[in-house]
Formats: sequence, structure tokens, C-alpha cells
Amino acid sequence: MTRKTRIQPIEHDEPADQDFADERPSKSQLKREMHALQQLGVDLVELPKDALKRMPMPENLGDAVREARRITDHEGKRRQIQYIGRVMRTLTEDEIAALRTALDTYRGVNKAETARLHWIEQTRERLLAGDDAFTAFLREHPGADAQEGRTLIRNARKEAQQGKPPRYFRELFQWIKNASGAAGGSADDDEDSTEREENDD
Repeated sequence: MTRKTRIQPIEHDEPADQDFADERPSKSQLKREMHALQQLGVDLVELPKDALKRMPMPENLGDAVREARRITDHEGKRRQIQYIGRVMRTLTEDEIAALRTALDTYRGVNKAETARLHWIEQTRERLLAGDDAFTAFLREHPGADAQEGRTLIRNARKEAQQGKPPRYFRELFQWIKNASGAAGGSADDDEDSTEREENDD
């Protein structure tokens, strides 16, 4: 009678295996990271042209983003966005971090700039609505050229009544901007910047 040999089970180092498994990202985490990278790609595609030039993108990502901006077909753009997501996943952590930082910086500056332009527009409306607002403005900004301000306000009111093109209306915007200590381009540059950015693409 043959004696049966008892096979001993192979022992595994379970704690080590368990530790290794715990270090691996879960499928849901990987999916979230993929979506976050693709959204970052979408954010880049939607940036104004000038802001996009300041983004620290590798050449292959820059080419993919610019191509997406040129595509008008919905399905074609969707496929290109997916491709951008794949390119994003090839970037190093440092490259991704640099992109996020640059994007956050742009958004912060853009938000402040938008608020500043809104303030100038609201101030212009108040100046055109009544003389008391002009007196208050001069108290807050004593360095402003009062004579020029009065002339611009008078002419802007007159051209509005006569239905003429808003030449003095725009010049008043620039006067307020300069008087309040804001440096930068012309009134046309500020007021038309959004429209130009949309048409640039």
C-alpha cells in the first residue's frame, strides 16, 4: 500500500503583499486623476491666445492644444480633447504642477483685472449720471485733471443725447483709468479685449 504524501501549502509573505497592494492607487483614484488631467487640457484649450502663450507646455502638448482650438467640428474636437488627455498623462509631475501654477496665476490676475475694469465702467456711469459723483471722484483722486474730466463728461453726455458714436464715452474710460492710477493700454484695448480674444482663434 502506497503511503500518500501530504503536500504542504506554499507560504506567502502576506503582510508584504498587502502593503504593496495598499500602495497601488485604486481604479477610482486613477479615473479621477485621468479626468483631472483631461480637464486641465480643456482649460488650456479655452484660454485666450495671449494667455496660452505664457503656459509652460511641452511642444507636443502645445501642438495638440493649438490643433484643438482650430477644430470646429464637435466630434472632431471631442476626439482631440481625448488625445490631449493622453498627452497630459505622459507629463511628469513637475510639468503638471508648473501648468497648474501658471493657470492659477492667470486666473487670479484675470479676476483682478476684470474687477478693475468693472469698477471703471461703474465709475463712468456715475460720473455721467450726476455732478456730485465727479466732485467725490476728485476728492478721492486729487491728481486727476479736473478740466479734462469735466470736458469729457460734458461731451460724452452730448454725444449720447445726439446718438453719435461713443468717442468721448471711451475717452472718459481712459481718463478714469489713468486718474485712478491704473497703468496699461488704451480704453479701446480694455473694452474690446474680450471680443478680440474670441476672434483671434
